[in-house]
Amino acid sequence: MTAGGALRADLEGLPEQLWTAVIGRDEPAAVRLVTAAADAGADGEALLLDVVAGVQHRVGTEWAANRISVAEEHAASAITDRIIAALARHRPAPPPGSPGRGRVTVACVDGEWHALPARLLAELLTLRDWRVDFLGARTPTSRLIAHLHRTNPAAVLLSASIPTHLPTAHQAVTAVQSLGIPVMAGGAAFGPDGRYARLIQADAWAPDARAAADLLERGLPTHRARQRQQIDDLPHLADQEYTFIRRSRTVLVRQSLAVMEQRWPAMRSYSTAQRERTAEDVAHIVDFLATALYVDDAALFTTFITWTADVLTARQVPASSLRLGLDVLAGQLHDHPRALTFLAAAAGALPSTPTRPGPGITA
Repeated sequence: MTAGGALRADLEGLPEQLWTAVIGRDEPAAVRLVTAAADAGADGEALLLDVVAGVQHRVGTEWAANRISVAEEHAASAITDRIIAALARHRPAPPPGSPGRGRVTVACVDGEWHALPARLLAELLTLRDWRVDFLGARTPTSRLIAHLHRTNPAAVLLSASIPTHLPTAHQAVTAVQSLGIPVMAGGAAFGPDGRYARLIQADAWAPDARAAADLLERGLPTHRARQRQQIDDLPHLADQEYTFIRRSRTVLVRQSLAVMEQRWPAMRSYSTAQRERTAEDVAHIVDFLATALYVDDAALFTTFITWTADVLTARQVPASSLRLGLDVLAGQLHDHPRALTFLAAAAGALPSTPTRPGPGITA
């Protein structure tokens, strides 16, 4: 959909056709659909954001609802990525000597492998005549800084989809700003209203690619280089709860699994795959709890737990099985009051009916 809520007339029907091709793993047909629309004069931004990005959003929604498998989701996402590449190759080259608007860098924070949102933004900015250096997924902060020393862009646009990457994003924002370069943050990790982007003192935040491009055109504030530490921005980190949980992650997962097995002997009969899945799920809980402590927001953790419960329900796994993991983890963190408060809030948002754990908390 466009910002006005309706799809352009020249693109009507294309999203459904593209969905059929993508979910059917018919990449040639998908590429033909979008390039034919481009040749017919379809607006490039609308084609990219309202059609291609809209289909990718549907892929995620269908996976969460358990209407497509993980394999289908991965295959569809890969095709979407190649559609974007095909559109980029299909785009007419700018006139020789065109100065463009300026140079910017687009990158995902280190650890963030959801590159499609950043890729879409990079392509949109290119359409708007920016010279874009797209560094891709999982960009180490050290390499980002080295790149900026060589290129000195007007701005850096950092993308993160998973909230557990917020501490790394904070480090990246601080490092870039120390060079005097402004940083715009974007992606689901920063919250629906950008609250976490403000918390880590990014210079700007945008809810989507169009808003980011519009904001960049209006101009970001010139950033005065200064040195600061994470504790300066987030004084609650002084209690060391985040640091302890982050450093103790492996031990917490191992101990939690041992206690869960004691409380539910049926876990002893789990297959290797089931045990690995359960360990991964407990690790996700620990990671999101640590991140919630980092930003001092219990809602971040509760949102993750309730989202996980919805995914479980769609897969016919009792959502209340999450309660066991939360209870066991609380037992490991009895000396950490903020963590206990966050765990209790999340547990209170779950169904109250007790149940045995499934083969993996998040199937």
